[in-house]
This record gives sequence, structure tokens and C-alpha cells, in this order.
Amino acid sequence: MKKVLILGASAMLALSSCVSKKQFTDLQAKLNEKEDLLNSATVKLNSCLEEKASTSARATALEEQIADLRKYNENLQVLSAKGASNVEKTLESIKEKDLKISRLQDALTKKDSVTLALVTSLKREVGINDPDIEVNVEKGVVFISIADKLLFQSGSYNVTSKAKGVLAKVAKVVNSKPDFECMVEGHTDNVPYRKEPLLDNWDLSVKRSTSIIRVLESLDVNPSQLIAAGRSHYVPLVDNDTAENRAKNRRTRIVILPKIDQFYDMIEKEMKNLEAGN
Repeated sequence: MKKVLILGASAMLALSSCVSKKQFTDLQAKLNEKEDLLNSATVKLNSCLEEKASTSARATALEEQIADLRKYNENLQVLSAKGASNVEKTLESIKEKDLKISRLQDALTKKDSVTLALVTSLKREVGINDPDIEVNVEKGVVFISIADKLLFQSGSYNVTSKAKGVLAKVAKVVNSKPDFECMVEGHTDNVPYRKEPLLDNWDLSVKRSTSIIRVLESLDVNPSQLIAAGRSHYVPLVDNDTAENRAKNRRTRIVILPKIDQFYDMIEKEMKNLEAGN
């Protein structure tokens, strides 16, 4: 631009000697007009260059965003595939647990069915009209509780003849179910007992249990199904504070135990499977 101005000035000087003052003034005005146009073009050029640089920067940023979005999309597809796989595995796991729970419920239902059938059979055979004989279920265990006065004379472990009629009914039920076991529990009151050869209430409770077991053996009950047990006075039904209450606590419990090991084994196995699944 400086060169243009210098040339213009030189031309003006050269022309000033050759042209009139009016012509010189016109030429000067035209020169100024050209300078203004040049300045305007220069401003516009600089503005375009700045806009180009800004546009290039935005284009670079957009390209980086596009690259990031493509990478995100690829990662999202991978995660979606993994998520679908995880959902499928979760559904399979839920199905397996539902099946295990169903098997567990079946095992418990079979156990409850056996218990119910046993209670019905015992109540029918032994009878429930006598208040001194109780057939019941306690914590899933079926038992017959027989008052002491039906089985023994006071302070004795010899079974009465009246008791043998009741025990014959019990034997009939046990004999009809060879897969059952029969545990005989002797219970006393808390009055100290010592009569040779017995030392205390422990001896008395156990001796009464074995006396009943011998009667059941004589009624053809398989000895391998029988279990002798004595509880002394440590599991009372009521407080031993009156003669009537002590009479209630002197009793024999005949506990009927179905051999349903296969059910318990199944339950235990399914419980372990559930724990392992969790």
C-alpha cells in the first residue's frame, strides 16, 4: 500500500507540472477514493480471515465430537450386548431358584402329609376320648402322651395290666409302619426318688421307658424301631407346686418318628443349593 501511495505521490508531482490545478484536484479525489476502497477491502479481508480461522476451529471441534460419539456408540453397543447377556443369565438363575424352591416345598408338603396321616391313624387306633391320653403334634413331631396313672402304680416302674391294652394299640400302629421309629420318653415330677436299685428320678424315668419298650417288644414291635429315653423331672408341663400338677408331670411320651430321611436329605440338599446360588 505504501508503494501505491508513493507512486501516487510521484505521479501527482509529475502531473502537477503538466496539468492544471483543477485536473490535479480531480486526480487527488480519485486517489483518495481508491485509498478508501482499498482500506475497506483490507478490513473485509481481515474479517474473512478471522472468520475462516474460527470456522476451522469449530470444524475441528465438531470432528472431535463426532469421533467421541462414534466411540461412545461402539462402547454402548458392547455394553448393550453384555447387558442382554447378563439379563439372560439372571433369568436363568431365577428359574433355577424357582425350581429349587418348588422342590423344597414339595419335600415339606410330603413331610406334612406323612405327619397328618400319622396323627389321624394314631387318633383312630388309640382313641382320644380318654383325657389321660393325648395325641398331638409338637414342632413337627407326632407323639402320644399317656398319664402316669394309666401305666404304673405310684413309685413303681412295673407296667399295669390296664396299660398293656393302650400299648397294644400303639404297637398296632407302629407295626403297620415299619419305616417309623418309636421313642419312649419317661417323665417324673420333682419329688426326689431313691429306691434300690434306682438312685434318682433319672433312673426312674429311664427304667419306666425300658419297661414300656419291653411290653412293645412282647407285642411284636421290631426292637430296631424302639428308642429308650428318660427326662427325669426337667421337662415339666406345669409347675410342680401342687399334687394335681405333679400328677400331670408324671407321664410317658411315646414319640413317633417317621423315617423320612429322604425328605430331610432333599430339603438339606436344596437349602445348600439355594445358599450356593445366592
